[in-house]
Amino acid sequence: MTCNSPPNARKWLFFPAPHRLKDLNEHTRNERKKDTCMTLLRTLIPALALALSAVSPLATTTAQAEPLRIILDSPVIEPLPFAIPQFIAENGEAGQYAADISRVIASDLVNSGLFREIGSDAFISGITSFDAPVAYNDWQAINAQALITGAVSASGDRIVVKFRLFDVASGQPLGEGLQFAGTPGSWRRMAHKVADAVYSRITSESGYFDSRVVYVEESGPKDNRLKRLAVMDYDGANVAYLTDSSAIVLAPRFSPNGESILFTSYASGFPAIYIMDVATLGIRSLGEQPGTMTFAPRFSPNGQTVVFSLERGGNTDLYTVDVGSGQLNQLTNAPSIETAPSFSPDGSQIVFESDRSGNQQLYIMPANGGEARRISGGPGRYGTPVWSPRGDLIAFTKQNEGRFHIGVMRTDGSNEGLLTASYLDEGPTWSPNGRVIMFTRQGAGAEGQPALFSVDISGRNLRQVPTNGPASDPAWSPLLP
Repeated sequence: MTCNSPPNARKWLFFPAPHRLKDLNEHTRNERKKDTCMTLLRTLIPALALALSAVSPLATTTAQAEPLRIILDSPVIEPLPFAIPQFIAENGEAGQYAADISRVIASDLVNSGLFREIGSDAFISGITSFDAPVAYNDWQAINAQALITGAVSASGDRIVVKFRLFDVASGQPLGEGLQFAGTPGSWRRMAHKVADAVYSRITSESGYFDSRVVYVEESGPKDNRLKRLAVMDYDGANVAYLTDSSAIVLAPRFSPNGESILFTSYASGFPAIYIMDVATLGIRSLGEQPGTMTFAPRFSPNGQTVVFSLERGGNTDLYTVDVGSGQLNQLTNAPSIETAPSFSPDGSQIVFESDRSGNQQLYIMPANGGEARRISGGPGRYGTPVWSPRGDLIAFTKQNEGRFHIGVMRTDGSNEGLLTASYLDEGPTWSPNGRVIMFTRQGAGAEGQPALFSVDISGRNLRQVPTNGPASDPAWSPLLP
């Protein structure tokens, strides 16, 4: 089937912090029972297998007024008030799905920081039928600017969700109605798809809600940390485990198509790069070279090449490896430490961190190697650069005067802006639309635990992402198909 859904963002890459490698030998590798494969098969694969279908336009044909819009580049954005009456359950099996889907859509929009929900206790009139005319005056009276209505039907192994979006002030539908169909296990994905469509129509940019995040789940004391790979919806739901905690794992990265994950593991006793097939959980080593340590991997935009750091004889340089053939290509050859590489969205350049100037700074060079130019210039140390999927910004970690920051700058190093400040913020990763950054934040002292946070590129809407426990090294997937 085809999908009449919001356009996907450009394929892109992301890479959180690899620089804690020096601390890893303090940890021991402990055995834990593998309880993960069935959880993944029940949770991840159905979520990735959602079938969506297009239908004939659901909106009426009326003369369109100036559409409702949020301008994302405005210096001040007041959250747009919206109303979302509980979706109509069109049969008995759909009741709980209709309630749950409505709540996830509302949560997605509110979590973006761009929308404010008007509670149902303020409603003057309700929605009793999906096809009933909208009483615009009643929604205008409670200052709603956008109205989202929908209906859900469920039968056996199929759920159908349809919705409409209305511009309350102009008394007009905003775009056409859409319908999504899938299995009961994919109901949250359908809710995310609706939220993405609403976000896209009001901002004129692609959404990011129908996406996944791979990360490292941590447990145990700080001097004996257990780590395993986990994956979840962008909002922390549908957690599934990809590895056990028998070996230290770091820095997972999705492929551009979301079908593979790169990560660094100490399974052999030394850091080495592995690639996992998401559907089968099959794992193989990548770029393995006897007598070396490999780490900090990241896919190229076409997914056929991986750039990474290789340490040999005390020297660390950047290399690429062909995913299919395993052929290596050395990009740098310097006595300094080069690490944390990230491709530009068009694949022509690589940004990376290096201490060639005496401390950690950011540099850009051609993707096949060559002369590098420094782009960071402020006080402090810079690391873990990640190129935005939009191509216009580079996110980074900065350490200065005892504080850590997540920041962004233009690709020439100009317009540096610090979005966060704390005891330890590190490892940014971009949302598929390039508007939100997720990262790791850790508190001070023995009780300080790592957690995942997100913030938009203006520095607004800082919020913690819910996880089952301590978590680090997030990496955002592309929008799901």
